[in-house]
Amino acid sequence: MRTRPILETSDIANIIANAKAEALKNAWDVSIAIVNDSGNVIHVEIVGLPGVPGGEVALAKARAAALTKRPTKELEERLKDRPGFVSYLSPANLLQVQGGLPIIYENECVGGIGVSGRPSHEDEIVARAGLVAIR
Repeated sequence: MRTRPILETSDIANIIANAKAEALKNAWDVSIAIVNDSGNVIHVEIVGLPGVPGGEVALAKARAAALTKRPTKELEERLKDRPGFVSYLSPANLLQVQGGLPIIYENECVGGIGVSGRPSHEDEIVARAGLVAIR
């Protein structure tokens, strides 16, 4: 029997702290969501003004990244070439828009991070900043 890594409370805190620092540095109001490898919600954080929209969007990006083990930008690009792929993702409430990244540790996907509230490429900048905590 083999063991596999999982996100621990300290990992989640470090990911959120790094992502939040990036958002604050740029004065970006965003929602940050982290899910486990099954796509279940672990943490949602609002950075900036209360009521920042996008919590559900951030969760859908995080779920898509965790369950497909791919950045959501890659899924977005795939849809341009293969629009039929949307029917595979939509029923599972997975959003194929840039801003979600899988959380990979020791070659295992342990979860996903999704960010929403800014243009998609800026959402991904915040998500990438969070992942620095576990590399």
